[in-house]
Amino acid sequence: MKELCVGIITTAVLFAAACKASEPPTQVVYRFDDHRYLELKGWDCEGELWYTDTKRGIHTKPVSQFYQIFSKTYIHPSEKYIAVPTKNVSEFIISKDYGKNWQIAVFAPETLEIRLRAWSNQSVHPDQQNAISFTVINNQGYLVIKPYDGGNKDQRNFIYMSSKPFDDSGFKSKDYIDIGLDTNYKPLQMPKSFSDWSWGTLYITNGELDQTGLKEMKKYQGLPDKVPDVKGYTGWDHMRCDMDAGRKRN
Repeated sequence: MKELCVGIITTAVLFAAACKASEPPTQVVYRFDDHRYLELKGWDCEGELWYTDTKRGIHTKPVSQFYQIFSKTYIHPSEKYIAVPTKNVSEFIISKDYGKNWQIAVFAPETLEIRLRAWSNQSVHPDQQNAISFTVINNQGYLVIKPYDGGNKDQRNFIYMSSKPFDDSGFKSKDYIDIGLDTNYKPLQMPKSFSDWSWGTLYITNGELDQTGLKEMKKYQGLPDKVPDVKGYTGWDHMRCDMDAGRKRN
């Protein structure tokens, strides 16, 4: 009976050890500075994304599953406005309160982009292949992309940027966005409930902006035509992830 109990205990210990070994690894994948960083919990560099600010005592989970790191240049000195790119650059996960709460930022609606491309030969949507860098400074984000292969070789790189960090409370919005090109283009219809994209939640190029009614809003006026210079930055310039994290090495 004693031998049986020992056998059961040994099996339980081994089972517990096996469960512990299968716990997904957690690794720091990006450091903004000496007190803010991103962690990824999961196997093969895919899983939960956690944000920590030790100075402000913030520890939140922007993404609950399936997150994969952005592989291009990533510079982020901004503190109040935080924007985290995804691997395929389909959207950004953003916070406007130092990382306490998170939401999604999107690119200009695809229907608007397609119409503008027909007019100006701009790219339809950023992706992993044409993204060059993403910089977040002074509470604004700047995604630099190169033209698609089908574009004009003389085209310069495009910059998708967010608005200035405030909302236009006095702006009277419409239920459409007037892209004002010519009589062949109808206004882009928006839902009746549409009022505006809150600051920092829409990324658009200057070329697109110039052709829309959004240019009338103060938060979109005077946007730069290049990424602002970043000085004294102490964080990482790329995300990093070890595909073998959590596995035993020989």
